[in-house]
Amino acid sequence: MKKHIHIFFVITLLSLTACDSDFADVNTDPNNADKELFDPNLILPTVSYNYGNLTTGYTGPILFQSMWVQVMASTSTGEANYYSNADKYVMSGSTNSYIQGAWNQGYEAASRIAQMQSLAEEKGMPNLIAVGDIMKVLCLSYVSDIYGDIPYSEALNAEGGTTRPAYDRQQDLYPVMLSDLEAAILAIDPSQDDITNDVFYDGDLDQWKKFGYSLMLKLAMRLVNVNPVLSVEYANKAIAGGVFESANDEAVLPSDETNGYSNSNANALRIVGDLYEVRWSKTMIDYLQATDDPRLAVVAEIPEAGLKANTDISLEGDNTPAQQQGMPNGYDMKGGATDISNEPDYPGGTGSGDDITPIGAYSRPTAIYRNRDATIFVLTYAEVQLLLADAAIRGGYNTTLTAAEYYANGVTGAMQALNKFNGLQVSSEDISEYASANPLDISSDDNALKMINEQLWATTGLLANYNEAWNNWKRSGYPELTPVNYTGNFSNGMIPVRQPYPSTESTTNPENLQQAITNMGGDTWNTRVWWNAE
Repeated sequence: MKKHIHIFFVITLLSLTACDSDFADVNTDPNNADKELFDPNLILPTVSYNYGNLTTGYTGPILFQSMWVQVMASTSTGEANYYSNADKYVMSGSTNSYIQGAWNQGYEAASRIAQMQSLAEEKGMPNLIAVGDIMKVLCLSYVSDIYGDIPYSEALNAEGGTTRPAYDRQQDLYPVMLSDLEAAILAIDPSQDDITNDVFYDGDLDQWKKFGYSLMLKLAMRLVNVNPVLSVEYANKAIAGGVFESANDEAVLPSDETNGYSNSNANALRIVGDLYEVRWSKTMIDYLQATDDPRLAVVAEIPEAGLKANTDISLEGDNTPAQQQGMPNGYDMKGGATDISNEPDYPGGTGSGDDITPIGAYSRPTAIYRNRDATIFVLTYAEVQLLLADAAIRGGYNTTLTAAEYYANGVTGAMQALNKFNGLQVSSEDISEYASANPLDISSDDNALKMINEQLWATTGLLANYNEAWNNWKRSGYPELTPVNYTGNFSNGMIPVRQPYPSTESTTNPENLQQAITNMGGDTWNTRVWWNAE
């Protein structure tokens, strides 16, 4: 598989370089390739890898959302001080650059999709066009969930003369994206063109339909608090159409470090500063320890004693569950009131003399997160089952199982997905025993929704899908988190619920940007996107 991915990427990038030297720009002409010489299927793996880069590494999630929702924590005062914008909501030197990462990467991916579809239309490839529409909704819904109102209906039309597209209001955008997604799924026809160079499903059109319907379910469930009628309508369409039925269906992106297509989260966590300072949050470790969750031994380790051992990537730590201790969010190593040594449950440092480290006793991610060949999780069976459990509790949705059954499936799927990191494993026996010993609490709807959505937070967080952990927290309110109120923070002591628009938009699309800001009621870290109603 890795060999094929490498061939697809190399051919694609060479072809794109030859036909369009400005291809990376958001508003470039997408139609310069000669249709007689170029197979648009070659763009598909590049688009897929673009999406993987969008959701990982320094594009944003590991720097912002991973710690906003207390999956990770950091003292962020040493080499990796750029994590201050995550753990403490305080500006770092590169925060403004990080703000625009998801925007630029999302529209770059969408631009490539538009080019692929234009060429596919010329060659009569309706299935590739449909798959492109699914990928477009995937990419731009991701961007919208971070920023709110975004260009969609007028976007990607620089060739047609639209270089300053209007922003679609999110309350208008979501119905359009759901409709576009439905149309794309229904357009898939096995009697038409084959999908080739497909790193997700190897051209299996039935799997693309399942992915499309599963994405539809996720987007529909975003709307439970603001448009329940539309939520029920499209969630029921997704259920009837057929969502993921097992872990074999889920959308995962393979990485290939040997040929330059590595997992960007792993790239970050292999940097000495990140390796040392990024730890699991106390919120996450406490959650896993409360139920003897078997994932704990797979994801967390205490490094060997001393500063040198804590910064040596070749040394693995102690993954004994009882030894793990999460780092509380919001502390530093500056010697003042918020110094980590002043935390009430501070375990003390490790090492001695010049080799001492104040944070060495806190749990960090294990080597599976530092593996540059690690899988990138796009949408999992576990997420789908847990969203169906949420729907079953709320009522009005055409669910076929009980919420408790969906929940058990979700827990099982979460642990099966974690094993796809191909490192330490959760045994099938442990999975079965844990699911049986920890059934859904159905004594009240509130208890059930709390348990379901805490599991969604843990599942997406442990699979390094930090942005999704944040989005579902915004949607559901779970887990119930205590914000950090660190001196000089940019969100008034609140957990950020949005990223401000990139500063470049004020020069490239100023009038439409200003209209979007007016429509949204501001452009701050605390400005809620439409579906994130209070």
